Amino acid sequence: MNTTQARLFSRVRSIWPIRVSLSAEERLAYLFVLPAGLVIASIAFFPLLRAFWLSLHDIDLRYPAQGQPFVGIGNYISLLANPRLHNALAVTSAFALVTVSVELVLGMIVALIMNQEFRGRGAVRAALLVPWALTTVVSARMWEWIYNAQYGIFNAILKGLSVIDSYRAWTADAQFSFWAACLADIWKTTPFMALLLLAGLQVIPRDLYESAMVDGANAWQRFWSITLPLLKPTVLVALLFRTLDAARVFDLLFILTGGGPGYSTESLSILTYRILFTNLNFGMGSAMAVIVFLYVMLISFFFIKVLGTKAGRAI
Repeated sequence: MNTTQARLFSRVRSIWPIRVSLSAEERLAYLFVLPAGLVIASIAFFPLLRAFWLSLHDIDLRYPAQGQPFVGIGNYISLLANPRLHNALAVTSAFALVTVSVELVLGMIVALIMNQEFRGRGAVRAALLVPWALTTVVSARMWEWIYNAQYGIFNAILKGLSVIDSYRAWTADAQFSFWAACLADIWKTTPFMALLLLAGLQVIPRDLYESAMVDGANAWQRFWSITLPLLKPTVLVALLFRTLDAARVFDLLFILTGGGPGYSTESLSILTYRILFTNLNFGMGSAMAVIVFLYVMLISFFFIKVLGTKAGRAI
């Protein structure tokens, strides 16, 4: 190796310090991890690459005679110019923002209550998990009956309180269908948020609160000075899980509103489903699936890199 090659090799090693030689223990560790890595690659990465490859072709099962011509990024250009994609992106983002924000506040309140010592706490915790334990299909069907325009209990309560004069079809009104779906999701998923936050509260040392009480700190000061700073990593995890789940919302909206009326509650996942299985356009549908993947990946990057760094510095 001459001097130039040695300098180049040294520069590469300084930028990317990878050891070429591995010890016997490290080789054995990689050998043990290899089967799991292959399974993950076959389950996660191969379908993604396959979907990306299909998105570069015009595959319309309604016209099998046309074959599967290669169109490059033509499907992506068509989707980006489609107002329905912009609407679905806005609906999905608004749904995630509203539901996750409310669930975080309510989940924090419930977790703080559940963290206190009182009689029957175990029974209350078990009852709290019932909405989350229900499958989304069952929950959506239940809320469909609650919102029923003829004999739904939601209308009965509001009319009994003189909020409305007559029964309304909440899920069939473009002005209220989105908020009706948000309320159903908040009812179902707030217990999950509360459960995650409660787990974080359980590991905060009690002596910190006792010391703060000795110093004269009230409940509000203890929350802002002790609870919230130490709970930030848990809050980040809870927000990440719930935001990713809300960004992929499909079953709740599909059953409760069908994405309607019109396109008022059509999420990205519902739009992908309709392109794939209603229009049978697998090329366009695969491009839509890739767009949803990139959307979710950007959310993950924001939470992990941006909020995660800020949470780590605050602790």
